Amino acid sequence: MVKTLLSQVKQYKKASLLAPLFAALEVVMEVLIPLVMASIIDKGIEAGDMKNVYIYGAVMLMLAMISLLCGALAGKYAAEASSGFACNLRESMYENIQTYSFSNIDRFSTSGLVTRMTTDVTNVQNAFQMILRMCIRAPFMLICALVVCFFINAKLSLVYVVAIVFLGIFLSIIIKKAIPIFDEVFKRYDDLNESVQENVSAIRVVKAYVREDFEKEKFSKAVDNLYKLFVGAESILANNGPIMMTAVYGCILAISWFGAKMIVGSTMTTGELTSMFSYVMNILMSLMMLSMVFVMITMSMASARRISEVLTETPDIKDCDEPVMDVKDGSIDFDNVCFTYKKDSAENVLDNINLHIKSGETIGIIGGTGSSKSSLVNLISRLYDIKSGLLRVGGIDVRKYDLEALRNQVAVVLQKNVLFSGSILDNLRWGKEDATEEECAQACKLACADEFIERFPDKYNTHIEQGGTNVSGGQRQRLCIARALLKNPKILILDDSTSAVDTATDAKIREAFATKIPDVTKIIIAQRISSIQDADRIVVLDDGRISGIGTHEELLESNYIYQEVYESQINAGGDFDRKGDD
Repeated sequence: MVKTLLSQVKQYKKASLLAPLFAALEVVMEVLIPLVMASIIDKGIEAGDMKNVYIYGAVMLMLAMISLLCGALAGKYAAEASSGFACNLRESMYENIQTYSFSNIDRFSTSGLVTRMTTDVTNVQNAFQMILRMCIRAPFMLICALVVCFFINAKLSLVYVVAIVFLGIFLSIIIKKAIPIFDEVFKRYDDLNESVQENVSAIRVVKAYVREDFEKEKFSKAVDNLYKLFVGAESILANNGPIMMTAVYGCILAISWFGAKMIVGSTMTTGELTSMFSYVMNILMSLMMLSMVFVMITMSMASARRISEVLTETPDIKDCDEPVMDVKDGSIDFDNVCFTYKKDSAENVLDNINLHIKSGETIGIIGGTGSSKSSLVNLISRLYDIKSGLLRVGGIDVRKYDLEALRNQVAVVLQKNVLFSGSILDNLRWGKEDATEEECAQACKLACADEFIERFPDKYNTHIEQGGTNVSGGQRQRLCIARALLKNPKILILDDSTSAVDTATDAKIREAFATKIPDVTKIIIAQRISSIQDADRIVVLDDGRISGIGTHEELLESNYIYQEVYESQINAGGDFDRKGDD
């Protein structure tokens, strides 16, 4: 884990080395100052030699200035290194997430990934900054001060050793108790973010059903759980202060008592005792800094593990050693294909699928909720890998293709239509980055999106809000279809992508597909029979199995499920194309 995280320091290695170097120099200067101060007392003030007072005073001032400069530089480089480290962590996490297959993404919740890239990275950043400064400064100060103290008076310095052992025992107990609580804290952060994200993204539904109070209560519970955990953790960590002050005052009392006796016995000078008092604070403040570092590291360990999980997660779907870069045509062959979302699952989501689709053919897919229609088409562009059997596109196993090459030739319009903030043109060019406005307009014409775009004052430069909230569901669907058409794919998959479009517009879109892109293989998942009845063949899915394959007429005669759907739609008032002007 540590190696994984430190590999992200990258171009900030120089700053990461300079920060502790200047911190160490700062410590050296601070350790020398009490020695010079002892010389001022013993060789200047008590000896009545003002020349020595001025000389040692000037030296002490110079040491203080150097210490100040080194401290400022250490802070500057530590801030630069920690901020750059955090930036690299976020970039690497985001980059790795982009390589995930759907199965990888399923392992992490969206809110969990957001927490890891924000709160967790900030915790690690703060810990890294403290490590660069405090983890060098505190131990180095402790060691240097102890060495000097033993040099001044070895017997009296044993007081510090006792204090260090005392603090070490109690700090280790505190840390041991606090770590499990902080592990739980960051899991609760995921729950909190999930609650916020869910509420904000579905705010229209919340208000439509007047569920604001319910959502407030749910959020309050998440906040309260987090509060209780933090109170528990901070209550344990709060013992750090009293224990530290006990050690500080204990050392001062012990040194005052034994030091006074030594001065009376002429085994110690006044200047040496004064410097020993200075080193009391240096040594114990170093221990206090170390305890703060331990607290920060304790808090960040859970975050570090969560970040490492994202960085070390390897995509389940990878390119083979010599991938095929060209998709010959849009033919698709399922040979005894079985699929499950979890590798160790005994029950298949799709079971024994045998389906052969010719290039340019239009295939309709219908079935009840949970019949695995979306799961079937997700396999074609290799968003998931099959469990067993063979799936070929263009006559070649999909696992032999370069992923980018395959997905560029398989355009998918998913059930959930996603638009991004930006203009309509910006959204359309997700399909083809360098598409001209004319190409975008032609794709929109095929998708029947030009009708409403032309009514906007800014037309294709109309701004789309995040998630497409300022356009209707049907408009979003048509824009997403146009975006997919811009890819000029060999296979076009519409996953219930015209459900919000009226039947007349749906018919126009299908007619445009048939006449303008006849060579493209079209797979249409729909709930309305009218959307697929003119398809070359229709596949009826039931509980992950193919229940029937045939034309509209053939299935009406032979397939009970298709007959049932047809009858239900007819009895409900019909769901067929109607003629008329938009």
